[in-house]
Amino acid sequence: MKRLLVTGAAGGLGKAMRGRLKSVADTLRLSDIVDLGDGQPHEELFTCDLGDRDQVFRLVEGCDGIVHLGGISVEDKFSKIMNANILGLYNLYEAARANGMPRIVFASSNHTIGFYQQNEYLNGDVPFRPDGLYGVSKCFGEALAHMYHDKFGQETALVRIGSCMEKPTNHRMLSTWMSRNDFLSMIECIFRVPRLGCPVIWGCSNNDAKWWDNAHVSYLGWKPKDNAEQFRAELDATVPRPAPEDPIAIYQGGPFVRDPIFKED
Repeated sequence: MKRLLVTGAAGGLGKAMRGRLKSVADTLRLSDIVDLGDGQPHEELFTCDLGDRDQVFRLVEGCDGIVHLGGISVEDKFSKIMNANILGLYNLYEAARANGMPRIVFASSNHTIGFYQQNEYLNGDVPFRPDGLYGVSKCFGEALAHMYHDKFGQETALVRIGSCMEKPTNHRMLSTWMSRNDFLSMIECIFRVPRLGCPVIWGCSNNDAKWWDNAHVSYLGWKPKDNAEQFRAELDATVPRPAPEDPIAIYQGGPFVRDPIFKED
């Protein structure tokens, strides 16, 4: 494609994908609420508060696709989550609707289902069981995307990202880990497939210990290649296992299930 918008480009995942995504489009339009550093010749840099409707409309104009990584990515005060993850997402969908409805990759989260237990194997149709307000905001995002698809035909991939980082850092991530190369290949498939729809896609690599079934999106042609199992021996030797009664060892959402509701100032 000619121009791909990447929101949240200054975040951890945004920084990791910034160099990789140049294979997807001629020009990357990168946005965040904080400084993005120096741009490369194929990059357009925008400072944008997702809660500002006018800024978001200008941001989306002229884009052929969107990878939406922006927003609050951890449990936080509801006011912060509301602005970025709820109001901000509504602004993004309205901007997309006004600008030809470019296909969207929405970074949803495993925290939409965090209160399922680790001995449960999930498909893409299970009811939400969010583990906090952050997870609730991602449930809202998925519902919003479904409504825009049913009402207007806006296509979105609802990617419930597990743990997308260089390598797993605890034993839970042996199930939730998605390599950055596998995420890139997923994005390439999402923009390549003739008809996308609005599917839930579990964001994990081809892990031996995975909890999630992506059989329903086989039509995408995405075949993750990496496997967290290669890190098991290293984790066993360096990272203590949580106690069996610890929520981290019971629930798929891990530590998020025991986060408090953060008080407003």
